[in-house]
Amino acid sequence: MDQIPEQALEWHQQGKGAALATVVQTWGSAPRRVGAMLAVSGDGDLAGSVSGGCVEGAVITEAFDALETGQSVLLSYGVSDDDAFAVGLACGGTIRILLQPVGSVTGLPVEILTKLCQARAAREPVAHVINTLDWTQQVADHSAYPDRFRADRSGFEVSDRGGGKNDAEAPDHPSGIDTATDTAQTTFVAIHNPPLRMVIVGAVHIAQALVPMARLAGYDPVIIDPRPAFAAQSRFPGEDIRDAYPDEVLDGLLDSRTALVLLTHDPKIDDPALVIALRSPVFYIGALGSTRTHAKRVTRLTEKSFTAGEIARIHAPVGLNIGAAGPAEIAVATLAQITQVLRQGA
Repeated sequence: MDQIPEQALEWHQQGKGAALATVVQTWGSAPRRVGAMLAVSGDGDLAGSVSGGCVEGAVITEAFDALETGQSVLLSYGVSDDDAFAVGLACGGTIRILLQPVGSVTGLPVEILTKLCQARAAREPVAHVINTLDWTQQVADHSAYPDRFRADRSGFEVSDRGGGKNDAEAPDHPSGIDTATDTAQTTFVAIHNPPLRMVIVGAVHIAQALVPMARLAGYDPVIIDPRPAFAAQSRFPGEDIRDAYPDEVLDGLLDSRTALVLLTHDPKIDDPALVIALRSPVFYIGALGSTRTHAKRVTRLTEKSFTAGEIARIHAPVGLNIGAAGPAEIAVATLAQITQVLRQGA
């Protein structure tokens, strides 16, 4: 998890001064996505990036001015073809950046930044909501913008001006900027989701393929298996391995940014994890096993008083049906299905 807001707060508390820059809109091949952040201290220290290096120098200069005035400002930059090519892009683009000096009412108030950092530290999904007309701000929970949280999608909310759709419902303009409704875009929602986590029950051969793939996709893996022969560091070098039954170690691991994957085929190991997971807010539950194996699983869970709707949260057999054969392909299918659920919903 990046520590850019935390770094900005630390610089402010140290008396250096700090400003937080956030990409709020993009056009064309902009180097960074909406929501990307850059913190700038009064001494010129940097954390993060808003352009991959193309316009950071100009943003730093504006940040020093903002620290003097205490005023938030919206900036627009065109990324030239040459600059874009230097950071690995084929063509140029345009980015719009919100720059907020920390510590002023019309900048980024310290109490707002503190709430944001506290929520991030507690793995609570929160949104930083900013009205760019009067600079009023608030920290909202995940219930305020469920579609945005699910898709990790920061952006402007578009006002409904007679039958229009809000930003979360309208199809994306290729640029990320809807020129027809841009004047109505005054409320920016910056989504701060906790880091993704993947809890894998069963340190089997599929898990050995899935763990490195999960890391590449941005997940923090946790491997659980009570069988010492499987739960060995030699099989998963440097990984977080819990040599225990799931119900002994799952407390505190299953939140709305967690995917649970069950790979043991053993009801003594998988079922306790399912009982806990089905009563948790995890966004994905997948279980290895054939259709017949899952039918037996459904019977056992039904006997434990779980409803059909609750049991339907389980993706079984695990993974997208792509004809996967072998551990690596099953891992690919599993990660693909997790991504689909994360980005598109169950």
